[in-house]
Amino acid sequence: MDYEKLEIETTFEDGESIPIEYTLYGRNVSPKFHLKNLSSKAKSLVIILEDLSHPIKNFTHWIIWNIKADSFIPENVGNKENVVQGIAYGFHKYKGARPPRFQKHDYRFTIYSLDDMLDLSPNTMKKKLVRKLEGHILQKGTITGSFKREKE
Repeated sequence: MDYEKLEIETTFEDGESIPIEYTLYGRNVSPKFHLKNLSSKAKSLVIILEDLSHPIKNFTHWIIWNIKADSFIPENVGNKENVVQGIAYGFHKYKGARPPRFQKHDYRFTIYSLDDMLDLSPNTMKKKLVRKLEGHILQKGTITGSFKREKE
């Protein structure tokens, strides 16, 4: 389905390298995001982080929902009140890039703006979250970054 495009800016350009502080080799906190054209109808935001280079297709690193709709998503948003982080690679928390040594992996952040909050258990996984989004998505945007671990 086609949704209105959500324009996303973050600490790296689309297709560029993710700064180490947002990986497991740095501070391992989620980056901040600026949403340039967030709909005035948006009530909440959802973020899904996937490793596009993992042997398991689109391996999920992080899912989070019920972020209050705002054009600015702060760094380390998982620590904010009322947000819910589901089960992914990091089990209820952000888990940044962690490719094997000397390998470059590509990571995609997908952000959805929704017309409502979601009533889901923290034990929800990506598949169920995506099903629950149906009928509530106003906008969707993606930004992709890469990371290559050069040393221990």
